[in-house]
Formats: sequence, structure tokens, C-alpha cells
Amino acid sequence: MSRLRLIAVLYTVTLLFAAALNYIPGLTDAEGRAFGIFALDIYDDSLHLASAAWAGIAAFLSARASRNFLFYFGLLYFSDGLLGLITGSGYLDLGIVNYGIQDLPFTFKILANLPHLFLGGAGIASSYIFRREAL
Repeated sequence: MSRLRLIAVLYTVTLLFAAALNYIPGLTDAEGRAFGIFALDIYDDSLHLASAAWAGIAAFLSARASRNFLFYFGLLYFSDGLLGLITGSGYLDLGIVNYGIQDLPFTFKILANLPHLFLGGAGIASSYIFRREAL
């Protein structure tokens, strides 16, 4: 299995875990926030599940499909994290439309958007570093 396909499988597992966060006892606080930070709802869970399916299908199909997933998913996720870092709202969950710019502590913005920045950046980097495997 190529490294691109393996990374896509890791994204599948990670995104499935993200979708399951609200349903694992002990990981949410009294207000329903995972780790006291992430207020995930059914829409977020659906996005995570759809992304996990995209990653899994790409990993199953080929290294080229995995590279395309990692690049485009990475671009979408990193951009969402950047917007969330700047405004306090992302666009993938329509937060910027529903809530606009939010006045949140910068530390909270970093913690809330770090997963998207990390997964997005790692996806883009992986698609570039291992690009020869997709030829």
C-alpha cells in the first residue's frame, strides 16, 4: 500500500473518531462540548462522516485518488481553520453565515481551529511530499 493510501486510511479513522466524539461517554462536558471546546452538532457529524467516506473511498481506489483527496480536503479544511482563527467562525459548517464574526478569546480560537489547521496542512503537505506515488 502506498503512503498516500495509508495516509488516506488514517484520515478515514481520524474523521470517524471526530464524528463519534459526541457519542463517547466522558468526552463531553455538561454543555455538550467535546473536550470542553467543540460544540459539534448533527451537521458537523455528517460533514465528518462524509469526509471519512471520501477518504476511505479514495484510499480504496488508488494512490492518485488518495492524493486528490488529501490535496482538496486539505485545502478546504485548512482554509476553514484559517477563517475560524481570524473570525471565530468557519465556513464548512456555515458558521460564518449563521454567527458572523465572533468575539472569542484568541487562545480559544487556536484550540478550536487547530484540528482543521493541522489536518488541512498535513493533507496538503502529504499530497505534495508523496506526489510521485500518484503517477
